[in-house]
Amino acid sequence: MSEYDPFAEEVIADPLPFYARLRAESPVHPLPRYDAWALSRFQDVWDCSSDPRFSAAQGTTPAQVLTKDQPVTPMLNVMDPPEHTRLRAAIRQCFLPRYLRGLEPEARKLFEGLVDEVIDRGECDVVQDLGQRLSVTVACMAIGLPVEDGAMLNEIVKRFFHHDPEQGGMTADGIAALGELTDYCVDHVRRLRKSPGEGPQALNALVAFEDENGRGFGDEEAASHTTMLIIGGSETFPKTLANGVVRLWEHPDQRARLAADATGTIDAYNEILRYDMPTQFLCRTLTEDVEMHGQQMKAGHGVMFLYASANRDEREFDEPDRFDITRGAGRMLSFGAGTHACLGTHVARVEGRITLETILARMPEYEVDLDGAERLHTEFVQGFSSLPIRWS
Repeated sequence: MSEYDPFAEEVIADPLPFYARLRAESPVHPLPRYDAWALSRFQDVWDCSSDPRFSAAQGTTPAQVLTKDQPVTPMLNVMDPPEHTRLRAAIRQCFLPRYLRGLEPEARKLFEGLVDEVIDRGECDVVQDLGQRLSVTVACMAIGLPVEDGAMLNEIVKRFFHHDPEQGGMTADGIAALGELTDYCVDHVRRLRKSPGEGPQALNALVAFEDENGRGFGDEEAASHTTMLIIGGSETFPKTLANGVVRLWEHPDQRARLAADATGTIDAYNEILRYDMPTQFLCRTLTEDVEMHGQQMKAGHGVMFLYASANRDEREFDEPDRFDITRGAGRMLSFGAGTHACLGTHVARVEGRITLETILARMPEYEVDLDGAERLHTEFVQGFSSLPIRWS
């Protein structure tokens, strides 16, 4: 397995065969070029996600830990306990089911309106016409940003995720996009300080937050945390929705079953996430030497949690390469695990239920135009950036 490199063209083109070999032959795989290791098995990633020796404070993205193209700025996902625990508790209330019960009717009405716009055309782009517009609007509502800024925010986030096709890693424009997003968030933080808001929006919580010493965030710090919420809340869901639309089209019996009985929608959405997880991995940095599977990982080395591999692990899932909306897996790593499990899990499941139920109710016999689709191929995130579908 010495040829495995997350930035290699053949790995980016189809990482799954490489993941299968890693799990079988080298579950703790050295990447000397990056002073890092790759963990590919489910239980290893699950356990290490709660192990304090695997620190997020030096970054979690490949651009921060592997290539070091991206600076580490204050964000919830690059903090360790106890600081992380206190801030997460303050923000978490904005993403709990009790708050989402009030948000869900608005999200459902929004998505029905998006479908109304395209239904008579008989065709649309699942990503750009539906998924992106829903996710960024819901993210703005949950964070406390103007929903009319959604289209502009989507464009900035897309630039942030664009990678150099020749060199791999982030582009200069991607780094510039992050700066623009931060500037936008700084402006809204300053406005909110002049006119404090109420309610469970995340921006209110960030502006009001104080640490154990009574110190609050500066404008740049609060804005940096907000950028993470915008990126996380708007980017992944459209790709997951597109993956689900494709897989249900490829399995017409399962699509018909779900269209006839929507009670299985959440199980179906979880299987879509397991089977085609857009985020291939996140990273940690070791604070101590750790031995696993006979390999000695050194303090200071980076560690990749290969989520997309772990979700196909034969040791955890029966026939993991089979798509089955009735699988009902007890555990999966699509939202991470442990200390840094995704804050937006409940939001994503609400969006998944709304979109799948609506699409299967209003265009149940849709056809996918794979020839017209476009995919985002990077070492970090995989999925459709455009997915045309048609219906009668």
